[in-house]
Amino acid sequence: MIQQNQLMPVGELQELKNGEMITHNTAELFAAKKVVLFAVPGAFTPTCSAAHLPGYVVSADELKAKGVDAIICLSVNDAFVMNAWGESQNAENIMMLADGDGSYTKALGLSMDTATFGGVRSQRYAMIIDNGEVINLQVEQPKSFEVSKAEVILEQL
Repeated sequence: MIQQNQLMPVGELQELKNGEMITHNTAELFAAKKVVLFAVPGAFTPTCSAAHLPGYVVSADELKAKGVDAIICLSVNDAFVMNAWGESQNAENIMMLADGDGSYTKALGLSMDTATFGGVRSQRYAMIIDNGEVINLQVEQPKSFEVSKAEVILEQL
């Protein structure tokens, strides 16, 4: 699993924006920026939709006031699902990025096999990335939602 003070792996993530599919290279995505990246096991799932993403939607202005250049929600879903979920949650200030095949999540060492729920998914976590380096990492224990909340990340900035 990736650790604090390590560089983020290079990979590609997808975003559907204004009807256009955009592929982001993570080296460029994180270069010379402070980024809050949080990941969820699945779009439209209960904790993710009721608490995790909404917390970042509500806290977006505060995060940006603390010097955050981008807030990214990542999930092992496709870009169409992530776009629809973002629209349903009024997440216009959050980049809704898809790791469709889970390869980036696996490169981070933060994947989990959920079997019949959805196969390989992401663990729930949040991190602060500064110029491609992980400066804070908060990984949830299974079935927990305590350390990756927007409020916790705000305190870490």
